[in-house]
Amino acid sequence: MVDKKLKVLLIVNQCNPNGRSVPLVGFKFFENINKLADVTLVTHERYRNRLKKTEYSNIEYIKPSSFINKYWLLSLKLIKITKQQGNWPLRLTLDFPFYAQFNQRVYHEFARQVIRGDYDIVHAITPMMPRYPYKIVKACQHTPFLLGPVNGGIPFPPGFREKAKEEYAYLNFLRAVGRALIPEYKETYQKTDRILAGSTYTLNLLKNLFKLPDSKIGLFYENGIDKAFLIEAKNKFPKNRDKINLLFVGRLVPYKCADIVIESISKLRQSIQNNIVLTIVGDGSEKTKLENLVQKVGLSEKVNFTGRIPQQETLNYYRQADIFCFPSIREFGGAVVLEAMACGLPCIVANNGGIGEYVTEETGFKIEPLSREYLTQELTDKIKILVEDEQLREDMSTKAVERAREFTWENKAQKIVDIYQEMIEKK
Repeated sequence: MVDKKLKVLLIVNQCNPNGRSVPLVGFKFFENINKLADVTLVTHERYRNRLKKTEYSNIEYIKPSSFINKYWLLSLKLIKITKQQGNWPLRLTLDFPFYAQFNQRVYHEFARQVIRGDYDIVHAITPMMPRYPYKIVKACQHTPFLLGPVNGGIPFPPGFREKAKEEYAYLNFLRAVGRALIPEYKETYQKTDRILAGSTYTLNLLKNLFKLPDSKIGLFYENGIDKAFLIEAKNKFPKNRDKINLLFVGRLVPYKCADIVIESISKLRQSIQNNIVLTIVGDGSEKTKLENLVQKVGLSEKVNFTGRIPQQETLNYYRQADIFCFPSIREFGGAVVLEAMACGLPCIVANNGGIGEYVTEETGFKIEPLSREYLTQELTDKIKILVEDEQLREDMSTKAVERAREFTWENKAQKIVDIYQEMIEKK
């Protein structure tokens, strides 16, 4: 750490201490960077009520116009009427005008301060998908601008066309259209001093799109772990040893592949099935379909659904589990895998996107998503290995916790501040 705290303008469009996914990640970055630097947080007005309940007052809120608010409500209504809640390409396209006004107003309200040198560095974190411009980069002639971690753009594996269709992947051409048409998009990536990419895929995508040198872009996973998730020893949380507890945590949507976990268990020989229980934590559009599948394959006594539950309660399920099964085929960040590792769970994941980069040979198994059949059979085989080999489970459990320690929010914040200092010295 430097003696004098750096003055940081932190732009986090989505920032919610009580949220999940990107808004919660945005808040965690702010919360922990704020301990090491003199931060001014810029976020959207819609998070004011949540953030007012925290201890922080160093927050500037960007208020949308009445027209954009009406547009936002109309787009939500349109999505609901047309039953397109799961159509993310469409939803993100409709959301863009909402973000575009935020982007313009951030520039309008802070460009003069940045040009004047009021901040040592400007850092934009959310939205995390690599498809959004940041006009404030125009004001950063003498002030370093850091972008990221950005993550996304990961395609569906070729062997999962049906899943891709269910997730409206045929609309993903809108990404390329956006890159070509959105004002200041290319300028953002060309003028930024440094970019942090949340996965190797996104890093290579951006390098190729913008011909970026290695010095301008680096790998920095976006997800982190609260110390509360880390355990010192697996036996700290006694379990019912009559059964091996398998766990899946995530939204119940097609690409998360909870159905493949169920099918994989149904393929185990009966003696192993009798020794396991699967808990599925989460809710979503696929829940009824998954419940019907459980009945169809005769696993009603082996599979439990919790629905959506608070984060603290999720932690209890992690701590009572033995093996984490998460064959999601298109995962950008995959925070649940880090949470499972922090709780000492060997993880079985599909090797596509961020989750395949968290898990090592010492902490679990990574399966290439070559096809649905291959992923299902390999998951069956890996579950069998871990159920039958208690020593391997214990060894992987110890290594999983060690690996997760690298991702504590405190460690990540310190690394970010170190990057700030390097950028300032270079600029």
